[in-house]
Amino acid sequence: MSAPILCKLADLRAATAGWKRAGESIGVVPTMGALHYGHLSLVAAAKAACDRVVVTIFVNPKQFNSPEDLAKYPRTEGADAAKLAPYGVDAIYVPDPDQIYPEGFATTVSVSGLTDVMEGACRPGHFDGVATVVAKLFLQTGADRAYFGEKDYQQMMLVTRMAQDLDIPITVIGCPTVREPSGLAMSSRNMRLSAEGLERAGRLYPVMQQVAERLAAGASFGDLAPAAREALGAAGFADIEYFDLRAAGSLRALDRPTEPARLLVAAWLDGVRLIDNIAVLRLND
Repeated sequence: MSAPILCKLADLRAATAGWKRAGESIGVVPTMGALHYGHLSLVAAAKAACDRVVVTIFVNPKQFNSPEDLAKYPRTEGADAAKLAPYGVDAIYVPDPDQIYPEGFATTVSVSGLTDVMEGACRPGHFDGVATVVAKLFLQTGADRAYFGEKDYQQMMLVTRMAQDLDIPITVIGCPTVREPSGLAMSSRNMRLSAEGLERAGRLYPVMQQVAERLAAGASFGDLAPAAREALGAAGFADIEYFDLRAAGSLRALDRPTEPARLLVAAWLDGVRLIDNIAVLRLND
């Protein structure tokens, strides 16, 4: 049975109020639609831990740097609802734009520090858009837990910090990245790649794995990075915006994994911007 699709905040709050009165826990999976198995793995995790689950679908204009990129973003709400049907979610919240940004809306949520590097540096204003819409979705749904994929690792760190700083009573749960057989991280953007582009994009993950293995064995990231960038260029990645080793908690730049660390990358292929990250074993672990 398909979940109700709610477009008005009043309808969403009417539903969640009844659940809260019954003492039921609520999980939320915020998405921009174009759902794939990565999203559905988050839904499954929410269903396993929460009494009620809300999936939100909202293509947020405030987190796009390019109007062209916003226009190209796939809108597949009918197909998304069909994909969600087997999971038994309790509501699909597809808010009308004025339910998120009503006339006269004048507030922006900004998180400093974690957002000053990588995605934040490459996409000015992007994380302000993310923090603002996610704060609204947390408050509108009144959820107890929120589920995010580790593929967008910096985003996951951002929303966790934002909820803590604003005393929003929600726990952010990070879930493992779901990958194609090639190792390519699943993403709504992948559908914009050609068949050849998909094959070449699959070379990103092995390069990252090789670097991570050598870092765990004691190599310096400064020594490894040039060859890794060259390998990605040979695979067809035209522009590598960043290829960084960062502390897992603070996102401070590292040269060796002397503390829990992540290897993170953003690169363009076939006119599509792809991001990925993997954990790196700490030295001596």
